[in-house]
Amino acid sequence: MTRNEAHVEEVDEKDLHVEDHPKEWAAGVPGVYHSMKPAIEHMGVERTARTVLKMNQKKGFDCPSCAWPDPGKRKTFEFCENGAKAVTWEAAPLVIPTEFWAENSLTELRERSEFWMGMQGRLTEPLYKPEGEDHYRPVSWDEAFKIISSRLNGLDSPDEAAFYTSGRASNEAAFLYQLFVRAYGTNNLPDCSNMCHESSGWAMGQTIGIGKATVTFDDYADADLIILMGQNPGTNHPRMLTELENCKQTGGQIVAVNPLPEAGLKRYKNPQTVRGVAGKGTELADQFLQVRLGGDMALLQAVSKRVFEAEAKNPGTVLDHAFLDEYCEGLDELREYLLKLDDATVVEATGLRIEEIDELAARYIAADKVIITWAMGITQQKKGVATIKEIINLLLLRGNMGKPGAGASPIRGHSNVQGDRTMGIWEQMPATFMDALGKEFDFQPPQEHGTDAVETIRAMTDGRIKAFVALGGNLVSAISDTIVAEKAFENTDLTVQISIKLNRSHVVTGKEALILPCKGRTEIDRQATGEQFVSVEDTVCAVHPSWGSVEPVSENLLSETAIISRLARATVGNRINADWEGFEQDYDLIRRHISQVVEGCEDYNRKIRQDGGFVLPNGPRDSRTFNTPTGKAVITVNDLHYIERPEGTLILQSLRSHDQFNTTIYGHNDRYRGIKKGRHVVFINPEDITELGLEDGQNIDIHGVYDDGVQRVLRAFRVVSYPTARGCAAAYYPEANVLVPLDEVAQGSNTPLSKQVIVRFEPSSHRAPTEHDAAATSEAPRNEPDGFAPADAGAPVRETANA
Repeated sequence: MTRNEAHVEEVDEKDLHVEDHPKEWAAGVPGVYHSMKPAIEHMGVERTARTVLKMNQKKGFDCPSCAWPDPGKRKTFEFCENGAKAVTWEAAPLVIPTEFWAENSLTELRERSEFWMGMQGRLTEPLYKPEGEDHYRPVSWDEAFKIISSRLNGLDSPDEAAFYTSGRASNEAAFLYQLFVRAYGTNNLPDCSNMCHESSGWAMGQTIGIGKATVTFDDYADADLIILMGQNPGTNHPRMLTELENCKQTGGQIVAVNPLPEAGLKRYKNPQTVRGVAGKGTELADQFLQVRLGGDMALLQAVSKRVFEAEAKNPGTVLDHAFLDEYCEGLDELREYLLKLDDATVVEATGLRIEEIDELAARYIAADKVIITWAMGITQQKKGVATIKEIINLLLLRGNMGKPGAGASPIRGHSNVQGDRTMGIWEQMPATFMDALGKEFDFQPPQEHGTDAVETIRAMTDGRIKAFVALGGNLVSAISDTIVAEKAFENTDLTVQISIKLNRSHVVTGKEALILPCKGRTEIDRQATGEQFVSVEDTVCAVHPSWGSVEPVSENLLSETAIISRLARATVGNRINADWEGFEQDYDLIRRHISQVVEGCEDYNRKIRQDGGFVLPNGPRDSRTFNTPTGKAVITVNDLHYIERPEGTLILQSLRSHDQFNTTIYGHNDRYRGIKKGRHVVFINPEDITELGLEDGQNIDIHGVYDDGVQRVLRAFRVVSYPTARGCAAAYYPEANVLVPLDEVAQGSNTPLSKQVIVRFEPSSHRAPTEHDAAATSEAPRNEPDGFAPADAGAPVRETANA
């Protein structure tokens, strides 16, 4: 299919429609319909069958969407609505023709939305934008690699380049990429983890010695109680709903802690059961705690305090003393701190009633096996690291670590983002990994830590980083402070994107820019030694193979592994003892090296070919061993922190619509929240609407409230009355990123504070946005209408934003 056969509707949000009530349940027959309709329309019946029915199967490919794990026994339909949309977006045989680049300048493309660019089809030829020109032009693969290697080797220092990675990259590509970068001479390896679960890694690493989930897939059905915090599984990882349903059917309970009442936290209609198709489905949350943004830390401390109080009333019956005595340290310090915690402070911080907190504590104390699971609603807070430490504290008090049905479970949001980190994609890899890497390839890897995502934008802004190479992703849209990020990209000498489809990061470029088109995970990968497979790691540390199932949309495409191999061969050559050409021809050779370098991946080629792959070792889960300085799990004391909202402002969080994945926009609708034909909305509690003198449906401008001298504004957003927590608001990502200052980051992890943005509102004189709205400026940031065709103790600290 050529681009000219597809018609992409222009978007005019004057037609935006808001339903009277958000949905009360998720999935069901509508989920199947919205999965298959665009797939068949854009791929046809045969290609749909060869992709969607192969997704997450043992002889198929791993879903390119979220990182939710797979069951041991797979169903015929082992996919969700958003997974099907991700495959349709990637595998539809629509390609961008060569004449597109002469017809469309970068200046013109910058006026287009992320949706429009993605809907133009697949990239199929290397592209080069010379300095001083406004158009990409096709070049050969050899010319592209020659340009990049020349510019990289012409820098004064390897540290003048940064190499970003999206979570979509396979283990093999990620391992090869970090090897190339370190052979080149830098640890500047920012990745998407820096913006999502970095807080989880820091908190868990410091307390239990590993930054990964301490549960298995089967633990979910075995739990007595699952506490979900700061996540919306119905949209972001829908297959999780099936395991929550299994937990309920085996007698477990579920508590949801979230500022918004999401459909996927209420009731689930499993489309693979009679009850889900013809019946009412399964009620999921036994209790819903509508916590105020930033109040999770106070809630967790209050529950832990009640655990101590219950133990004091009935000594020896509440705390797991045997576990605590043998495996933990810091219990007495936490008890002393929490017994001083004031309930009035907790109520103010959380927006909850004491009775609600007491109920949660009673549920926790009554349950023998508890899982606490969380996502970016927790990690993207200023005290995200400390909040996750409080999650660990609560679990440790009753021994909910290292036993079936219990543990800590951060839910990674992108397929293989966890595997990329395992393979060495981190600017701060430990010495054990670096020593093994150097020994295996006979070189001395760079020793100084590199830059993370936020630090990379700063360095690009200052001119310290002059070249930026990205393996997937869309950093200019994904990172906070959109205006600053775009200026940073424009300030570089060279930007290179290894990509499947066109996005914002391709049109906001350095002086020179290249796009290297690659095969997708759905596509068959044939090399000199035959058909290849790759491997990925899911959110519970299970590693499994992934085989492409359909022919590539173009014979000119290279795999990610081939692109990295050729780029490394052109740039670093034989500086280290690496067979770059052999890596491209036979991925088993890469896996042999992984076996020697990555702990837990010994004998990789054999284990990855086992039925279902294998599970990486996990000390807290497997043997209650903790890789901390003392060898014990660390119970921590964390000063309570929450935000005091200035008068006339709200605390805003960014979130995904139901028709998107990360910065990729599949549709104009947010079915569960009742939004149709638009994205430029802000969800506000009806009482706050009245208090602020606004009206439901009113057109407003949203202003960030910070005193750094930069005006950050979103123009012409529609007020939507919505039952979010009082004092809080929500708007879609990535549009809302413009409101988040680059320097507003989580303490410890440097993660952007996308869940704690102080904003005020003014009536807008601007019209509703359309597809051709101008690009952002610091005074009037770009509004894009997107849619889809297919720890020391102390007193509590209040942070008051500058009004």
